Amino acid sequence: MGSSGFFLICMLHSVIALTCGALMMFYTNEATVFGHGIEIATKLKGSTPHDQLLVQTSDSFSGLLLFAIGFLLFMVAFVKDREFQSFFAKGCVLLHISMAFWRIYFERKLEDLARDLPRLVVGDIALALSWVFFLIYSWREKYD
Repeated sequence: MGSSGFFLICMLHSVIALTCGALMMFYTNEATVFGHGIEIATKLKGSTPHDQLLVQTSDSFSGLLLFAIGFLLFMVAFVKDREFQSFFAKGCVLLHISMAFWRIYFERKLEDLARDLPRLVVGDIALALSWVFFLIYSWREKYD
């Protein structure tokens, strides 16, 4: 029998990914302004029409990928196998920690995005910690 904690964490992460993905696909400019501010959003938009089209297309595909991840998390939430849940949670921890390291080592070099770096890294770590807490809870539940 699976854990209700796994279901809740998957659903929470799913809602976050679906919402962010939809915003990135359909409200790219507004999402960028909300996330980075007007000045940086203008810089990130591109300077030529060709650049703007490439950036908008890239953002839309990134949003589509994030939306697909949210949908995948929604489907995985209903899996009841404890071994799979543990395996999936460990993979998610690795993914979120890798994303935090990627931000630290590569995004910090982009001066326009460096201002948001601490907030984004803390977000990645918080998402990873939700899975770590699930693993601790399931480990405690298994051995008690």
